[in-house]
Amino acid sequence: MVEKACAIAGIFVLSKLLEHGHDVRVLNLGKSAVPLHCMPVSAGYEQRMNEVYSWDGMQRGTAPFAVIQHTLVGEGRLDFAGVQHRLVPGQTMVLSMPHAHRYWLERGGRWEYFWLVLNGRETLRLVREVIDAAGPVVSLAQPVVERLAGACLSLLDQSEPTPGEASAAAYSAMAALHDGVFAASAVPQAPVQPAIARVMAHVEDHLSEPLQVERLADIAEMSRGHFVRQFSAAVGQAPSEWVLERRLERIERLLLATDMSVGAIAGATGFADGNYLAKAFRRRRGMAPLEYRAAQRLASGT
Repeated sequence: MVEKACAIAGIFVLSKLLEHGHDVRVLNLGKSAVPLHCMPVSAGYEQRMNEVYSWDGMQRGTAPFAVIQHTLVGEGRLDFAGVQHRLVPGQTMVLSMPHAHRYWLERGGRWEYFWLVLNGRETLRLVREVIDAAGPVVSLAQPVVERLAGACLSLLDQSEPTPGEASAAAYSAMAALHDGVFAASAVPQAPVQPAIARVMAHVEDHLSEPLQVERLADIAEMSRGHFVRQFSAAVGQAPSEWVLERRLERIERLLLATDMSVGAIAGATGFADGNYLAKAFRRRRGMAPLEYRAAQRLASGT
């Protein structure tokens, strides 16, 4: 069985994981005084045959986490928000919980795979980006699969990993997934013209102040219409949209890194008051600011 899977994989680190044998490990690391934001919960290498095996993404609790599961032999099935997927050898499933999906083994089937369960806000951010860009099932190059297998094997092999060692394995898995999905499509960005760069720097340094398009056009020493066209072409967003995203990103950082009130954060990020900030944040992020703070801190163990 192991020899057959090794022949399919044909790579060194993955073969070591297969030689390790079927194994599941739940990590009980405790709560750290200084949380890390990409942490493993469990890892394993398993085979399912002729049995009931089904996971519902809405029935696994309310605390957010992510699953990375790579198929080695056999086949699984995934229903992701109503879209059907076959999980065949060489494919990697990437999911976040809670979410409307289900994955399962067909009656009489066989499914052999390795997996990692991870949590933390950096894990969830990257998983969300992967799913948005490539969907919940990706085909990764063998060197990337090897890196994922190495992270899994590291967690299975270490007798008593420290939080830092465990987080390093989790980050290694997420970095591999990032490279497998995004590295091939990365293209060097052309430098923006000095006038646009000057505006971008001004926005970053003055997010708490009014940043009307007319003011930004003056900084760029362009007419309003010409500035909007030049900025949109260089950045890929209209100036007002780009400013709003910079403000929302700073709001996220302040919600997570401080205990500032929503009203105080509004004053620090250019919103008239906390109510206006909350409406804009909910419209773009799908939840109220304090809900976001609570959810992300729960995910990261703070």
